[in-house]
Amino acid sequence: MTDIVCPACAAVNRVPPEKPASEARCGKCHQPLFSGTPAELTAGSFDRTIARTGIPVLVDFWAAWCGPCKMMAPEFRKAAQAMEPAVRFAKLDTEAAPQQAAAHGIRSIPTMILFKDGKEVARQSGAMPAGQIVQWVREATRG
Repeated sequence: MTDIVCPACAAVNRVPPEKPASEARCGKCHQPLFSGTPAELTAGSFDRTIARTGIPVLVDFWAAWCGPCKMMAPEFRKAAQAMEPAVRFAKLDTEAAPQQAAAHGIRSIPTMILFKDGKEVARQSGAMPAGQIVQWVREATRG
């Protein structure tokens, strides 16, 4: 069983290995657990998503006023479409959740942090195209 936190309601779902994760729905709100688009995290759902999701979670720390963040958003979405459900892609608005950004030492945006088993395993600052994001995540999750 793999635990997947629902991007819509933050409920923890246990997905059996014989069930395709791409078809799984939340037992609480019945929304798809994966939609090919990054989950929008909040201050309330951030810690739960990082700690309880049984697959790697890639978080894009961004802000609405950030030009490079806006440029990277469609590329991050393309990477999510290519890699989900093996990796959960998520976004955290640093303006709406400054405590989480500060707790993870975010000093420039966009910054992506890859978490596995609740712990940071890789970090990358600066905008990247989708192919480079996918390659970076694959290299970081090999170990």
